[in-house]
Amino acid sequence: MFMSNGVVEGYDSKVQLQPEHGGLPASVTEKFPFISCYRAFRVPSSVDVASLVKCQLAVASFDGHGKSQDSTALQLPGVLDDMFAYTGPLGAVFSEKAVSLHLWAPTAQDVSVSFYDGPVGPLLETLQLNESNGVWSVTGPKNWENRYYLYEVTVYHPATSQVEKCLSDDPYARGLSANGTRTWLVDINSETLKPPSWDKLAAEKPKLDSFSDISIYELHIRDFSAHDSTVDCHSRGGFCAFTCQDTAGIRHLRKLSDAGLTHVHLLPSFQFGGVDDIKNNWKFVDEAELSKFPPGSDLQQDAVVAIQEEDPYNWGYNPVLWGVPKGSYASNPDGPNRIIEYRQMVQALNHLGLRVVMDVVYNHLYSSGPSAITSVLDKIVPGYYLRMDTNGQIENSAAVNNTASEHFMVDRLIVDDLLNWAVNYKVDGFIFDLMGHIMKKTMMRAKSALQSLTIDEHGVDGSKIYLYGEGWDFGEVAQNKRGINGSQLNMSGTGIGRIRDAINGGSPFGNPLQQGFSTGLFLEPNGFYQGNETETRLTLATYSDHIQIGLAGNLKDYVLISHTGEVKKGSEVRTFDGSPVGYTSSPIETINYASAHDNETLFDIISLKTLMSLSIDERCRINHLSTSIIALSQGIPFFHAGDEILRSKSLDRDSYNSGDWFNKLDFTYETNNWGVGLPPREKNEGSWPLMKQRLENPSFKPTKDHILAALDNFVDILKIRYSSPLFRLTTASDIEQRVHFHNTGPSLVPGVIIMSIEDARNDTYEMAQLDKNFTCVVTVFNACPHEVSMEIPDLMSMELQLHPVQVNSSDALVRQSAFDSTTGRFTVPTRTTAVFVEPRC
Repeated sequence: MFMSNGVVEGYDSKVQLQPEHGGLPASVTEKFPFISCYRAFRVPSSVDVASLVKCQLAVASFDGHGKSQDSTALQLPGVLDDMFAYTGPLGAVFSEKAVSLHLWAPTAQDVSVSFYDGPVGPLLETLQLNESNGVWSVTGPKNWENRYYLYEVTVYHPATSQVEKCLSDDPYARGLSANGTRTWLVDINSETLKPPSWDKLAAEKPKLDSFSDISIYELHIRDFSAHDSTVDCHSRGGFCAFTCQDTAGIRHLRKLSDAGLTHVHLLPSFQFGGVDDIKNNWKFVDEAELSKFPPGSDLQQDAVVAIQEEDPYNWGYNPVLWGVPKGSYASNPDGPNRIIEYRQMVQALNHLGLRVVMDVVYNHLYSSGPSAITSVLDKIVPGYYLRMDTNGQIENSAAVNNTASEHFMVDRLIVDDLLNWAVNYKVDGFIFDLMGHIMKKTMMRAKSALQSLTIDEHGVDGSKIYLYGEGWDFGEVAQNKRGINGSQLNMSGTGIGRIRDAINGGSPFGNPLQQGFSTGLFLEPNGFYQGNETETRLTLATYSDHIQIGLAGNLKDYVLISHTGEVKKGSEVRTFDGSPVGYTSSPIETINYASAHDNETLFDIISLKTLMSLSIDERCRINHLSTSIIALSQGIPFFHAGDEILRSKSLDRDSYNSGDWFNKLDFTYETNNWGVGLPPREKNEGSWPLMKQRLENPSFKPTKDHILAALDNFVDILKIRYSSPLFRLTTASDIEQRVHFHNTGPSLVPGVIIMSIEDARNDTYEMAQLDKNFTCVVTVFNACPHEVSMEIPDLMSMELQLHPVQVNSSDALVRQSAFDSTTGRFTVPTRTTAVFVEPRC
């Protein structure tokens, strides 16, 4: 159809719509609140809507003389949900003697399946699928198993305004050829795909008594081993590197696990775009040549950028097919290897004492339209899986091609996919990228479905699967415009975690020199103007309030004496943009972090924000101070891989496509990757002048001794966290009763936080006894560039002593920390976290 001189032309038939004077039904406005004020019209009951949705459709209004006033195309998801919502089998279903394929495609005019001889071989045969209420299916013999296939879907596509013949993978694929050019028809339950003892893994999972015991280490699969010469060269950068027995990376993970770390969060590992699955096609920079260039040169980034679309690196936030492991991480992207090796990776990490979290990206898709190989869902039911604006354009606030979990079959696909990874790969948790772009009801359905899994029926204990995500509230979903979404505030009380950062100062979108609690605000200004002395002192005190609420699990009802002297609940303490700092109902709903894969590494943040003249020794102490605040907070601590070894990306603020060169992790501890050139121009050029003077300054680069000391300190602080259940309280009421802060109100000493956590004493029954060793722990966080000595009258007469781990620490400064019980005086060295304990009698 088309418009000509204000007249709709090219249509086959038209239907008179009937005004619905009562407006849209409540069920519609609840699901699609952004159209609640729209006029409503009804399609006559005599019209065959099931046939109509397979056509190009437009709605037009006319004046009393029959002249067209306006016209627009239609968006059909609501109709498709009402008429074709489906809960039966999808994808490949295997029985003893047959294989059947099922595809939900209610707008398709025709669907066939083409079988091929192998991943690149010729066409074998094409078969027609039959439709029943929007689901197309075909059944064949068992020898279809292990064939490769594609669907051909004949469907009207709004992107081209044409009926298209779309070749597509199966949205419920469980196997693929390289780059997803074909779907592999595989029985995921086949014994041939299981590593030895796979079915026993549920009984061998690392112990997890409570979600409060979790600590998370965020790791990119390629980063883990791409530069590890102790890994077999064929396994570097892939799933198999985690199965090696005695490599530098495995030894490092074992050290962290032995200290108490519980979970490894793997960046996207499903089939994503942006990296060729075929290793022979990869290009690499000459690292030996790049290492000859000056540390502040732009030549390194020139070389990296020149091949960045052909190298093996990308973070992976480019979803193509959610349900299949990424081919580039497998030894062979065709056939069974990606399935077997992913399972071996999970098994190996579990045997190291580490549970596995999968980073899932359900908020957007890499491609859309009828043509690209990497477009799948938008070929099957065009316009359904993606969220559109009121003009019919795809929303892109989440990156590109935002998905619409408010639609029934999108919600179903997400939950089905999570169950696939939990049951078929025994994944132990899921992190939801941009969870705020997913509807809350989807998140709650996912949690319920996962927690219903049992070892007896599914081989998985679903009660141990932890969910968390990024609850940012922005774009078209902000303020529940598309329904109640999975944002920070909406998810309170759900038991699903949300991520929070409040230590370094500034924001990812502000000036990189903005300082915070740990980086010298007020105490050691770096020259960037953040206000006069009074104003920066006030800002530092405000940050202290934020951090104290964070240390108390970001509980919305935790009561704190704020820096003004007012008694405030966590929800009444506000960030600088007015959002509540406290937003949780339980400590397991907060994930506390100081750095993550996006934005700079912790070491790089510190190197940017601190005073230029600061020594590398001082920067290393700040690095540890920041990680210790995270490690000793109530809630769940989250660490970016390499925080514990001063990892640098040469100040890159967004290394998603910066190659192995800028993302290097060195588990031999020889280097932290500082000063390997100015980071790629695209995301960093505006800050190059700031970066250059730092990268070229040799005093910024740590030695191996610094790296080893940082690792020792990190291991110590993990050991301290796991030495007492008081650091891992499980309920809001326990935190509210036991956690107290002592350097608060208008007279607080800037840059110092003092936290005590009480347990029942032998002579009192006011609270339950949790810790068999200690009756109280007191932590002093001193961010000052000097020693602090403070009397806390409330803690006088307590028999506090330095924690045994710190008594034996390799850090000479922390060993100088002291407490005088007669005066209640704490003495803590510069930029030090000191933990004191009162041993139980």
